[in-house]
Amino acid sequence: MIPRERVQAALSFQPVDKVALQIHPSPGGLYDHGQKLLDLMRACGHDFDDQRGLALPVVPREDFDPDGRYHRIATDEWGTTWDYRIYGVWGHRIKYPLQDIDCLKHWRPPAIEKLQGQALEQARAEAAAHRQTYYLLGGGVSLFETMQSLRPYEELLIDIAQDTSEINQLADLLMEYYVAVIENALATGVDAVTVGDDFGTQQALILSPRTWRRFFLPRYRALFEPIKRAGKRIVFHSCGKVEPILADLRSIGVDAIWPQLPLFDSHHLAQLSRELGLVLMLHPDRGELMQRGAPQQIRDYLLRLVDDYGCLTGGSWLYLEVDPGFAWPNVQTMFETVIEMRK
Repeated sequence: MIPRERVQAALSFQPVDKVALQIHPSPGGLYDHGQKLLDLMRACGHDFDDQRGLALPVVPREDFDPDGRYHRIATDEWGTTWDYRIYGVWGHRIKYPLQDIDCLKHWRPPAIEKLQGQALEQARAEAAAHRQTYYLLGGGVSLFETMQSLRPYEELLIDIAQDTSEINQLADLLMEYYVAVIENALATGVDAVTVGDDFGTQQALILSPRTWRRFFLPRYRALFEPIKRAGKRIVFHSCGKVEPILADLRSIGVDAIWPQLPLFDSHHLAQLSRELGLVLMLHPDRGELMQRGAPQQIRDYLLRLVDDYGCLTGGSWLYLEVDPGFAWPNVQTMFETVIEMRK
């Protein structure tokens, strides 16, 4: 199988010749571990891209304090100001454009241009070349987390609970933005559109299932309808205890879910995902295991993960990402184990 065929088979619950694999080139991990991580990633390879073009990140000198610690404050295109303390890791929001909800009267999302003409033709050509060998993900939709960056978290949750006219207006403005994102992705010819919204804590959903279904479900349904009509897949990431909404996500067209694995019983999740027809992205525990585990634990975990979820029978793929702070022996063991199992 070529990489593209392997992912397609996994998404169709069909057997694969070897474990399907996705590697995210996390800037924070690459900055932390440098060339030795880049070399391992290239040696491993994956089914979603060609790693040969990867390069190490270059961090401007002005992004460091006089004492040499990384520290950057920046305002993004949405109007949110962030305080960054670890390179490659989300910062802390320190200023919100909609701290005062009355500012919504004048606030608008960033402009997004519709791909057309030569720009569209070039994007289509690049996508077609990519898809000759690899599976192509595109888009990038995030309703809830974008709202959290625009309005303070507690106020946002109260607004959603009270179903205020302002919070519905904000959500509808974001819908317009993400409709354009999806249209551009579909126009270029992606295989799947990615969505990322963390809806769970470590104990339960952030919102009640009833509130989530009232506020978010119809909006996702509207966003996903053109994706499904185009015959494309949807890959959804959500951390936390999100089991109560997995069936809802599947019902509106989500094909694959990237869950926070340590919060699930593996045998139950494996059975549930197959019953729902929901493919799993299997991301090794990036918290306790990768931060504080031992190399043999990493190896045993990966082998058990592939076995528990029946990766070779389809319905799942491995996802690797290295964060700052991972012990190098653990990183090395993770990649060497995957290289070995994919021979």
